[in-house]
Amino acid sequence: MDEVKVSCPATIANMVCGFDILGFALEEPKDYILLKKTSKRGISIKHIDGYGLPETPEQNVAGVSLLELMDHIYDGIGFEMVIDKRIKPGSGLGSSAASAAGAVVAANHLLGNVFSNNDLVKFAMAGEKLASGVKHADNISPAIFGGITLIRSIYPLDIVSLDGPPFYVTVIHPQIELKTSDARQILRKEVKLKDAIRQWGNIGGLIAGLMKYDYDLIGRSMEDVIIEPMRSILIPRFDELKKSCIEVGALGGGIAGSGPSVFMLSKDEEVAEKVRRVMKEIYSPLGFDFHIYMTKVNYKGVEIVD
Repeated sequence: MDEVKVSCPATIANMVCGFDILGFALEEPKDYILLKKTSKRGISIKHIDGYGLPETPEQNVAGVSLLELMDHIYDGIGFEMVIDKRIKPGSGLGSSAASAAGAVVAANHLLGNVFSNNDLVKFAMAGEKLASGVKHADNISPAIFGGITLIRSIYPLDIVSLDGPPFYVTVIHPQIELKTSDARQILRKEVKLKDAIRQWGNIGGLIAGLMKYDYDLIGRSMEDVIIEPMRSILIPRFDELKKSCIEVGALGGGIAGSGPSVFMLSKDEEVAEKVRRVMKEIYSPLGFDFHIYMTKVNYKGVEIVD
Protein backbone atom coordinates (compact mmCIF):
# COMPACT_ATOMS: atom_id res chain seq x y z
CA MET A 1 0.00 0.00 0.00
CA ASP A 2 1.36 3.41 -1.01
CA GLU A 3 -1.45 5.66 0.21
CA VAL A 4 -3.66 5.84 3.30
CA LYS A 5 -6.19 8.21 4.84
CA VAL A 6 -6.60 8.51 8.60
CA SER A 7 -8.96 10.29 10.96
CA CYS A 8 -7.25 12.03 13.87
CA PRO A 9 -9.32 12.67 17.01
CA ALA A 10 -9.45 15.74 19.17
CA THR A 11 -8.21 15.12 22.69
CA ILE A 12 -8.59 16.71 26.10
CA ALA A 13 -5.47 16.88 28.23
CA ASN A 14 -5.16 17.01 32.02
CA MET A 15 -8.70 15.80 32.81
CA VAL A 16 -8.76 18.66 35.32
CA CYS A 17 -6.33 17.51 38.03
CA GLY A 18 -3.83 15.47 35.98
CA PHE A 19 -1.65 18.21 34.47
CA ASP A 20 0.55 16.70 31.73
CA ILE A 21 -0.24 13.11 32.80
CA LEU A 22 -3.91 12.43 31.94
CA GLY A 23 -5.85 12.78 28.72
CA PHE A 24 -8.66 11.28 26.68
CA ALA A 25 -9.74 11.18 23.05
CA LEU A 26 -13.04 12.48 21.65
CA GLU A 27 -15.32 11.10 18.96
CA GLU A 28 -15.72 14.63 17.56
CA PRO A 29 -14.17 16.76 16.13
CA LYS A 30 -11.55 15.05 13.94
CA ASP A 31 -8.85 16.00 11.47
CA TYR A 32 -8.10 13.99 8.33
CA ILE A 33 -4.73 13.24 6.79
CA LEU A 34 -4.02 11.66 3.41
CA LEU A 35 -0.48 10.28 3.32
CA LYS A 36 1.30 8.90 0.29
CA LYS A 37 4.61 7.04 0.31
CA THR A 38 7.06 8.08 -2.41
CA SER A 39 10.39 6.80 -3.72
CA LYS A 40 12.05 10.20 -3.21
CA ARG A 41 13.29 10.88 0.31
CA GLY A 42 11.76 13.99 1.86
CA ILE A 43 8.37 15.33 2.92
CA SER A 44 5.90 17.57 1.15
CA ILE A 45 2.89 19.01 2.98
CA LYS A 46 -0.30 20.62 1.73
CA HIS A 47 -3.02 22.07 3.97
CA ILE A 48 -6.57 22.30 2.62
CA ASP A 49 -8.11 23.77 5.78
CA GLY A 50 -7.58 27.52 5.48
CA TYR A 51 -5.76 28.01 8.79
CA GLY A 52 -2.58 29.24 7.11
CA LEU A 53 -0.34 26.76 8.92
CA PRO A 54 3.27 26.29 7.74
CA GLU A 55 3.85 23.71 5.03
CA THR A 56 7.62 23.53 5.49
CA PRO A 57 8.20 20.17 7.25
CA GLU A 58 10.54 21.61 9.88
CA GLN A 59 7.91 24.20 10.86
CA ASN A 60 4.87 21.90 10.78
CA VAL A 61 3.98 19.63 13.73
CA ALA A 62 3.08 16.72 11.44
CA GLY A 63 6.23 17.34 9.42
CA VAL A 64 8.67 17.28 12.34
CA SER A 65 6.97 14.16 13.71
CA LEU A 66 7.46 12.41 10.37
CA LEU A 67 11.07 13.58 10.25
CA GLU A 68 11.59 12.02 13.68
CA LEU A 69 10.12 8.75 12.42
CA MET A 70 12.23 8.85 9.26
CA ASP A 71 15.39 9.10 11.34
CA HIS A 72 14.62 5.54 12.44
CA ILE A 73 14.19 4.02 8.97
CA TYR A 74 16.84 3.47 6.35
CA ASP A 75 14.84 3.11 3.17
CA GLY A 76 15.13 5.83 0.55
CA ILE A 77 11.48 6.81 0.82
CA GLY A 78 9.55 9.97 1.45
CA PHE A 79 6.00 11.13 2.06
CA GLU A 80 3.44 13.46 0.52
CA MET A 81 0.86 14.64 3.02
CA VAL A 82 -2.45 16.46 2.63
CA ILE A 83 -3.95 17.73 5.91
CA ASP A 84 -7.61 18.65 6.33
CA LYS A 85 -7.62 20.24 9.79
CA ARG A 86 -11.02 20.56 11.43
CA ILE A 87 -9.75 21.00 15.00
CA LYS A 88 -9.00 24.68 15.29
CA PRO A 89 -5.41 25.48 16.33
CA GLY A 90 -5.23 27.01 19.80
CA SER A 91 -8.58 25.48 20.80
CA GLY A 92 -7.32 23.37 23.72
CA LEU A 93 -8.61 20.27 21.93
CA GLY A 94 -5.26 18.80 20.90
CA SER A 95 -5.09 20.25 17.41
CA SER A 96 -1.31 19.87 17.13
CA ALA A 97 -1.44 16.38 18.65
CA ALA A 98 -4.04 15.27 16.11
CA SER A 99 -1.77 16.23 13.21
CA ALA A 100 1.36 14.78 14.79
CA ALA A 101 -0.29 11.52 15.84
CA GLY A 102 -2.13 11.11 12.55
CA ALA A 103 1.04 11.56 10.52
CA VAL A 104 3.07 8.93 12.36
CA VAL A 105 0.25 6.38 12.58
CA ALA A 106 -0.39 6.74 8.84
CA ALA A 107 3.32 6.40 8.03
CA ASN A 108 3.65 3.35 10.26
CA HIS A 109 0.72 1.74 8.45
CA LEU A 110 2.40 2.30 5.08
CA LEU A 111 5.64 0.84 6.46
CA GLY A 112 3.96 -2.37 7.62
CA ASN A 113 3.45 -1.36 11.28
CA VAL A 114 7.11 -1.72 12.20
CA PHE A 115 6.85 0.65 15.18
CA SER A 116 5.00 0.19 18.48
CA ASN A 117 2.49 2.70 19.81
CA ASN A 118 5.08 3.84 22.35
CA ASP A 119 7.50 4.50 19.48
CA LEU A 120 4.85 6.53 17.68
CA VAL A 121 4.16 8.61 20.79
CA LYS A 122 7.87 9.42 21.04
CA PHE A 123 7.99 10.52 17.40
CA ALA A 124 4.84 12.62 17.69
CA MET A 125 6.08 14.34 20.84
CA ALA A 126 8.51 16.19 18.56
CA GLY A 127 5.46 17.92 17.09
CA GLU A 128 4.24 18.92 20.54
CA LYS A 129 7.65 20.39 21.34
CA LEU A 130 7.45 22.50 18.19
CA ALA A 131 3.93 23.67 19.11
CA SER A 132 4.41 24.39 22.81
CA GLY A 133 8.11 24.16 23.58
CA VAL A 134 7.58 21.06 25.74
CA LYS A 135 7.58 17.34 24.85
CA HIS A 136 4.33 16.48 26.63
CA ALA A 137 2.29 13.39 25.78
CA ASP A 138 -1.09 13.94 27.44
CA ASN A 139 -2.75 14.69 24.08
CA ILE A 140 -0.55 12.47 21.92
CA SER A 141 -1.09 9.30 23.98
CA PRO A 142 -4.90 9.18 23.82
CA ALA A 143 -4.78 10.24 20.16
CA ILE A 144 -2.68 7.15 19.37
CA PHE A 145 -3.90 4.63 21.97
CA GLY A 146 -7.52 5.86 22.13
CA GLY A 147 -9.58 6.14 25.30
CA ILE A 148 -8.21 7.54 28.55
CA THR A 149 -4.47 7.36 29.18
CA LEU A 150 -2.11 7.98 32.07
CA ILE A 151 1.46 9.03 31.30
CA ARG A 152 3.18 7.54 34.34
CA SER A 153 6.58 8.65 33.05
CA ILE A 154 8.06 10.48 30.07
CA TYR A 155 11.66 9.35 30.62
CA PRO A 156 11.38 6.40 30.16
CA LEU A 157 8.02 6.58 28.41
CA ASP A 158 5.41 4.60 30.35
CA ILE A 159 1.79 4.89 29.18
CA VAL A 160 -1.12 3.20 30.94
CA SER A 161 -4.51 2.80 29.27
CA LEU A 162 -7.34 3.34 31.75
CA ASP A 163 -10.79 1.83 31.79
CA GLY A 164 -13.82 3.88 32.75
CA PRO A 165 -17.61 4.00 32.71
CA PRO A 166 -19.54 5.46 29.76
CA PHE A 167 -19.46 9.26 29.53
CA TYR A 168 -21.09 11.94 27.51
CA VAL A 169 -18.73 14.85 26.93
CA THR A 170 -20.00 18.37 26.29
CA VAL A 171 -17.38 20.84 25.09
CA ILE A 172 -17.73 24.55 24.43
CA HIS A 173 -15.07 26.02 22.20
CA PRO A 174 -14.98 29.83 22.14
CA GLN A 175 -13.62 30.87 18.75
CA ILE A 176 -10.61 32.61 20.25
CA GLU A 177 -7.06 31.29 20.14
CA LEU A 178 -5.06 30.56 23.25
CA LYS A 179 -1.59 29.18 22.57
CA THR A 180 -0.36 26.41 24.85
CA SER A 181 3.05 28.08 25.06
CA ASP A 182 1.43 31.31 26.31
CA ALA A 183 -0.82 29.48 28.78
CA ARG A 184 2.24 27.77 30.29
CA GLN A 185 3.94 31.09 30.90
CA ILE A 186 1.46 32.15 33.59
CA LEU A 187 1.86 29.01 35.71
CA ARG A 188 3.48 29.19 39.09
CA LYS A 189 6.97 27.70 39.33
CA GLU A 190 6.49 26.55 42.91
CA VAL A 191 3.58 24.75 44.57
CA LYS A 192 2.66 24.70 48.25
CA LEU A 193 2.92 21.29 49.88
CA LYS A 194 -0.71 21.39 51.07
CA ASP A 195 -1.84 22.05 47.47
CA ALA A 196 0.33 19.22 46.14
CA ILE A 197 -1.14 16.80 48.69
CA ARG A 198 -4.68 17.79 47.75
CA GLN A 199 -3.88 17.43 44.06
CA TRP A 200 -2.32 13.97 44.54
CA GLY A 201 -5.45 12.89 46.37
CA ASN A 202 -7.62 14.10 43.49
CA ILE A 203 -5.51 12.32 40.87
CA GLY A 204 -5.60 9.08 42.84
CA GLY A 205 -9.32 9.48 43.43
CA LEU A 206 -10.00 10.14 39.75
CA ILE A 207 -8.10 7.05 38.60
CA ALA A 208 -9.72 4.92 41.32
CA GLY A 209 -13.13 6.27 40.30
CA LEU A 210 -12.52 5.36 36.68
CA MET A 211 -11.39 1.84 37.51
CA LYS A 212 -14.33 1.29 39.91
CA TYR A 213 -16.90 2.90 37.58
CA ASP A 214 -17.74 5.19 40.50
CA TYR A 215 -19.31 8.33 39.03
CA ASP A 216 -19.51 10.12 42.37
CA LEU A 217 -15.83 9.57 43.12
CA ILE A 218 -14.94 10.71 39.60
CA GLY A 219 -16.99 13.87 40.04
CA ARG A 220 -15.56 14.93 43.37
CA SER A 221 -12.00 14.16 42.23
CA MET A 222 -12.12 16.48 39.20
CA GLU A 223 -10.75 19.40 41.17
CA ASP A 224 -7.56 21.29 40.30
CA VAL A 225 -6.03 23.51 42.96
CA ILE A 226 -2.77 24.20 41.10
CA ILE A 227 -3.25 24.90 37.38
CA GLU A 228 -6.91 25.83 36.89
CA PRO A 229 -6.93 28.83 39.27
CA MET A 230 -4.19 30.42 37.14
CA ARG A 231 -5.48 29.55 33.68
CA SER A 232 -9.17 30.17 34.33
CA ILE A 233 -8.61 33.93 34.31
CA LEU A 234 -7.98 33.62 30.56
CA ILE A 235 -11.41 32.08 29.89
CA PRO A 236 -14.53 34.28 29.91
CA ARG A 237 -17.03 33.52 32.70
CA PHE A 238 -15.28 30.25 33.55
CA ASP A 239 -16.32 30.00 37.19
CA GLU A 240 -19.98 30.72 36.39
CA LEU A 241 -19.92 28.22 33.53
CA LYS A 242 -18.47 25.41 35.63
CA LYS A 243 -20.76 26.03 38.60
CA SER A 244 -23.89 26.20 36.43
CA CYS A 245 -23.06 22.99 34.54
CA ILE A 246 -22.56 21.06 37.76
CA GLU A 247 -25.84 22.44 39.12
CA VAL A 248 -27.76 20.85 36.20
CA GLY A 249 -26.14 17.47 36.79
CA ALA A 250 -22.69 17.38 35.20
CA LEU A 251 -20.23 15.17 37.08
CA GLY A 252 -17.58 17.82 36.73
CA GLY A 253 -15.10 19.17 34.24
CA GLY A 254 -12.83 22.08 33.58
CA ILE A 255 -10.40 23.57 31.12
CA ALA A 256 -9.64 21.44 28.07
CA GLY A 257 -5.86 21.39 27.95
CA SER A 258 -4.66 24.96 28.15
CA GLY A 259 -8.03 26.34 26.99
CA PRO A 260 -10.01 28.24 25.92
CA SER A 261 -12.35 25.25 25.46
CA VAL A 262 -14.15 23.94 28.54
CA PHE A 263 -15.46 20.38 28.90
CA MET A 264 -17.98 18.71 31.18
CA LEU A 265 -18.63 15.00 31.75
CA SER A 266 -22.14 13.62 32.20
CA LYS A 267 -23.51 10.16 32.94
CA ASP A 268 -26.23 10.30 30.29
CA GLU A 269 -27.35 12.16 27.19
CA GLU A 270 -30.18 13.98 28.98
CA VAL A 271 -27.77 15.69 31.39
CA ALA A 272 -25.30 16.37 28.58
CA GLU A 273 -28.05 18.21 26.71
CA LYS A 274 -28.85 20.31 29.80
CA VAL A 275 -25.15 21.17 30.02
CA ARG A 276 -25.16 22.18 26.35
CA ARG A 277 -28.07 24.54 26.93
CA VAL A 278 -26.38 26.10 29.96
CA MET A 279 -23.19 26.65 27.99
CA LYS A 280 -25.12 28.31 25.19
CA GLU A 281 -27.08 30.57 27.57
CA ILE A 282 -23.94 31.79 29.33
CA TYR A 283 -21.86 32.40 26.20
CA SER A 284 -24.51 33.76 23.81
CA PRO A 285 -24.48 37.31 25.26
CA LEU A 286 -20.68 37.63 25.10
CA GLY A 287 -20.48 38.76 21.48
CA PHE A 288 -18.07 36.23 19.99
CA ASP A 289 -18.60 32.98 18.13
CA PHE A 290 -18.42 29.63 19.87
CA HIS A 291 -19.06 26.01 18.99
CA ILE A 292 -20.48 23.30 21.26
CA TYR A 293 -19.79 19.58 20.78
CA MET A 294 -21.81 16.82 22.39
CA THR A 295 -19.72 13.71 21.99
CA LYS A 296 -18.26 10.64 23.71
CA VAL A 297 -14.86 9.19 24.54
CA ASN A 298 -13.12 7.77 21.46
CA TYR A 299 -11.56 4.40 22.27
CA LYS A 300 -9.93 3.83 18.86
CA GLY A 301 -7.62 6.83 18.48
CA VAL A 302 -6.21 7.57 15.03
CA GLU A 303 -8.07 5.33 12.62
CA ILE A 304 -7.67 4.20 9.02
CA VAL A 305 -10.61 5.42 6.92
CA ASP A 306 -11.73 4.75 3.34
